[in-house]
Amino acid sequence: MATNESIGIFSSASLAVEYLDSLLPENPLQEPFKNAWNYMLSNYTKFQIATWGSLIVHEALYFFICLPGFLFQFIPYMRKYKIQKDKPETWESQWKCFKVLLFNHFCIQFPLICGTYYFTEYFDIPYDWETMPRWYMLLARCFGCAVIEDTWHYFLHRLLHHKRIYKYIHKIHHEFQAPFGMEAEYAHPLETLILGTGFFIGIMLLCDHVILLWAWVTVRLIETIDVHSGYDIPLNPLHLIPFYAGSRHHDFHHMNFIGNYASTFTWWDRIFGTDSQYNAYNEKRKKAEKKTE
Repeated sequence: MATNESIGIFSSASLAVEYLDSLLPENPLQEPFKNAWNYMLSNYTKFQIATWGSLIVHEALYFFICLPGFLFQFIPYMRKYKIQKDKPETWESQWKCFKVLLFNHFCIQFPLICGTYYFTEYFDIPYDWETMPRWYMLLARCFGCAVIEDTWHYFLHRLLHHKRIYKYIHKIHHEFQAPFGMEAEYAHPLETLILGTGFFIGIMLLCDHVILLWAWVTVRLIETIDVHSGYDIPLNPLHLIPFYAGSRHHDFHHMNFIGNYASTFTWWDRIFGTDSQYNAYNEKRKKAEKKTE
């Protein structure tokens, strides 16, 4: 009975979204995107699209999304938004981070990306334009992937902080007490595999088109680079997402080493009380800010 009610609710919600979508003006970018997509399908094999296409999407998006945070360090006006103002970025730390990133991206992540084609073939994941899901279904599946990844990340990340194994794996990611965007994927190769598994679980459960792979990569990179940015920017549209953790939440984790283990949302830390030190710190910070006003 409960299952039927749930199905009815989801069906009604889907119909409502479809109706709202029909009222929206036609997207002027849809036709150029359709032409570009069909051109790609006509000129490249599925293996090339799934492998080299996914690599290009990941690398281009990663460093493009990192770019604003990288430029902020040269803009005096942006310093007031830096969370740990006493710990500025250095060329030495950023260069070290960049070299480790290249190794992780091409020696750890790229071999995994090579399996994308075989995944899409085994599960018969379509590539064609006609079966591409609507934007709201794509968004819903990305949200589902984010919830799954966040759950995996919380428990495995917390495990990596166990005193018996912390120094062997996760300590590398904490070399920078004040994080910066490019450091989001700076980690031990084992950590890349362990925490990265959470990224693929959602894909294995929810993927119905190859576009979801790239959409979910985009969403995940935007989120992880944002929380590692080291800047709390006002009017950040990501803060409109309910229970979104944000940069202050994760910055405290790097500063304190304990607590705030979730990657995207705040609910697991709230449920298990692992945000208690962060909440106490936040209260002190807000009181101090009021006194200086």
